[in-house]
Formats: sequence, C-alpha cells, structure tokens
Amino acid sequence: MKHVYIYADGSCRGNPGPGGWAALLRYQRREKEISGGEPDTTNNRMELMAAIEALASLKEACSIDFYTDSQYVQKGITLWLASWKKRNWRGSGNKPVKNADLWQKLDHETQRHQVKWHWVRGHSGHVENERVDLLAKKAIDLMLKKI
Repeated sequence: MKHVYIYADGSCRGNPGPGGWAALLRYQRREKEISGGEPDTTNNRMELMAAIEALASLKEACSIDFYTDSQYVQKGITLWLASWKKRNWRGSGNKPVKNADLWQKLDHETQRHQVKWHWVRGHSGHVENERVDLLAKKAIDLMLKKI
C-alpha cells in the first residue's frame, strides 16, 4: 500500500465570504498541488473541502498521514463523527450537525484509506502548512477573477 502525506488548508475572506481550499499530496519524491474556491462559503466548509478533494484525488487505497491546522476537521473526524453517525447526523442538544453534507463526503472518502490525522498549529512556520495556506488564498483570488 502506498504511503502518502497530505497537507490541507482552507481559507475564507469573511466568514461567510469568498473561500478557497488547497492540498499538497506527497508520495515519495513526487508532489501534487490541488486547489479550488467558492464565492460564498465558510472557513470550516473550505477546511472540509480541502480534505475531501485531497482524498478523492487518490486513485487507489493508500496509507495516509494527513496534516491539517483545523481542529474542527481533526477532532470532527477522529472524535465526533462516530457519535454523529449513531445519532443520524445530530449533535449535542439533538441539533443537526453543521456541514453534515461535507462530513458525509469526508467519511465516504476515508473509507478506502488508512488515515492518521495530525493537527498542526497554523501560522507557526510549518513549511507545508504555510504552503497550502498560501495556495488556498491564491485559490480565492483565482476564483474571484473568474466571476
């Protein structure tokens, strides 16, 4: 099974506002950057989209070390997801889980992989995290030029 390193980030100008997401995938000495944007979204949705799109871009099942600066994504997938699913996508107070559509997609994408989730502090000099942060911000600029 191939071992892939993924670094992902989302960004939003305003919350909600125009947003971008980006990911860096590294396998051995090869790297691939992916990114995209949406005109009206939230930061949490962009963080989730970065993870979803990164995993979806893999053509086969992989062992993955996944790095994110989003505690929302890291804790959501490792701590909260199982209980959300048991409670039919309801969280505390029996309220619907926010961004359930994207959590369901992320859950689907993780099924074929072995993923270890790692949280890194954002804007702390982590080279790959700084790189994808910049790519996500550039994705906003590119998307805004198109509309």
